[in-house]
Formats: sequence, structure tokens, C-alpha cells
Amino acid sequence: MNNRTVWTGKHDEVVLAVENLGFPGELGDQVARQLGSPKAMDRMLAYLYNVKPQSAELIVDEMLAICSDVERWRDKKAAEEANARYNEILNFGLGGGEE
Repeated sequence: MNNRTVWTGKHDEVVLAVENLGFPGELGDQVARQLGSPKAMDRMLAYLYNVKPQSAELIVDEMLAICSDVERWRDKKAAEEANARYNEILNFGLGGGEE
């Protein structure tokens, strides 16, 4: 399966799960689009299936929490990469090991 097929499948699953809870499919569509990745959508699906939220606000709150976690993870990875490059410069200089 290619990435687009996986994304579409997860998107459709989020929409269906939201509809099964009695909310409009458009809410599910927007939630899935905001989450962006199949892994984030899996987290949302686990929430929807296990918690069965009773309001759209709870669904949106969880979506925002997941998006915040994803953003925090991306920031952490970017900081680790920058730190690794900085340490490389400290250890080997700007010439990449030839001093």
C-alpha cells in the first residue's frame, strides 16, 4: 500500500467513527485533516473507540492535544538534530574533520 492509500483509509475510518458517535461526517473530515498523519489518526481512533466522547468539543479537544504532542515531538527532533550538528562542529570544526 502506498502512503496516500493508508492516509485515505485512516481518514475514512475517523469519519466513520465520528459519524457512529452521532456527529456529522464533516467533523470527522476536519479532525482527520488537522491530524494529518495515519499515526495521529490512530491515536484519535483509539480515543473515539474507547472513550466514546459525548460532545464535539471533547473530540476537538483531543484532536488539539494530539496535534500539540506531534508538534512537541517534531520540535524535540529538530532540537536533537541541531544539537548533533553543533557537537559535530565543536568536535571537528567547520571543515568537517580536516583542520
